[in-house]
Amino acid sequence: MPYIQIEAGPHVSTEQKKQLIADITQDASKILGIPASGFYVLIKENYADNWGIGGRTLTDIAKKRTSDNM
Repeated sequence: MPYIQIEAGPHVSTEQKKQLIADITQDASKILGIPASGFYVLIKENYADNWGIGGRTLTDIAKKRTSDNM
């Protein structure tokens, strides 16, 4: 059974998740010729505190950008 993982930020609504799961499943089913019932789809929500660039969290990077633009 195919497994599809989507990584998104925490601000994806329940309705958007349902739409993503439905549309991606249908598209993958059509492209691969596998019944939609055979797909697993997982949406992982990633918070800015869990990601880092250059030794700083994305939360800190965003705060700096905001304060620089004030």
